[in-house]
Amino acid sequence: MLSVNVEHRLGAFHVKAQFECGGGVSALFGRSGSGKTSLINMIAGLMKPESGSIRFNGETLFDAKRGIHVAPGARQFGYVFQEGRLFPHLNVQQNLEYALWFQKRKVQSSHQNTLIELLDLGLLLKRRVGHLSGGERQRVALGRALMAQPRLLLLDEPLAALDEPKRLEILRYLQTLRKEMKLPMIYVSHAVDEVLRLADQVVLISAGQVLASGEVEAVMGGALTGLGEKVFEGGAVIQGVVQAIDPSDGLATVTFDGGQLTLVGHNFCVADTLRVRIRAREVALSLTQPENVSIQNILQGRIERLEHQGQTHVLVSVAVGTVLIRSRITVRAMRQLQLQSGMTVFALIKAVSLDR
Repeated sequence: MLSVNVEHRLGAFHVKAQFECGGGVSALFGRSGSGKTSLINMIAGLMKPESGSIRFNGETLFDAKRGIHVAPGARQFGYVFQEGRLFPHLNVQQNLEYALWFQKRKVQSSHQNTLIELLDLGLLLKRRVGHLSGGERQRVALGRALMAQPRLLLLDEPLAALDEPKRLEILRYLQTLRKEMKLPMIYVSHAVDEVLRLADQVVLISAGQVLASGEVEAVMGGALTGLGEKVFEGGAVIQGVVQAIDPSDGLATVTFDGGQLTLVGHNFCVADTLRVRIRAREVALSLTQPENVSIQNILQGRIERLEHQGQTHVLVSVAVGTVLIRSRITVRAMRQLQLQSGMTVFALIKAVSLDR
């Protein structure tokens, strides 16, 4: 368990955050400049907060009042930076072994071999860093951070500098590490799909403060538009299982507790469990089931509640099975349809608008 309660000023920017993270992968999620990197550097010990405390598994790592600030190396955390930060004068094998030079305890060769196999580094061991692609460099950076068997792995936007194919490649490796190593991770990102695919918990950060924290489905699917669209857009997160992928058009069928969804089916396989995020502004409502329309997803549900957002918009929560799907519509549309709690409606969602 990681417990963070810190405050720090960086010029005019004020970080004031309090949150807790359990096991698994916890994402610090927010827009660029929201304070995510400052927070992860405080957790790592690379930045000393002005006040507050940081604890990990009952151990105090920082306490301003008691004058405690455990050095970064003594925290036994692994850290993967956005740009990797490998040593260019060393080959891959030497970069991996660098993590062991300061270790007081011996790392078993079986652990090293497991990492090399999980990250597909075997054919790269003798190559210099300058001869590696961006994706290969990040795999080496991951291996180096994990070689010393850290208690916690910190990742600061490790995919941000990669192009899309390499980003998806490393994302798959991270999913494998999450499954095989069961090591707690703090993952900094501003990308929704990375959080949906990796995280168990999310801490939503804006302007140095925590807006929400909790399980992925609750935070990423929360009705947060009331805090301002520039913060985070509300919607819904649905967990389902891929039942089929049609090779003729690349569309996948995903079943969930409430029905099924059709979405663009790349980067996953049949029987995969995945999360799908539906943005509220992408959901239209109809009182009758439409026919002869291009929209692939038409879900029948019941209106649970209507929440006014200013004078122009309404957030309509529709229960589809055990899932709440949110639709953001205009007040005029609500009046024209005469929407009320308890009414049966049809939620219309384009296949190409789904995040996963």
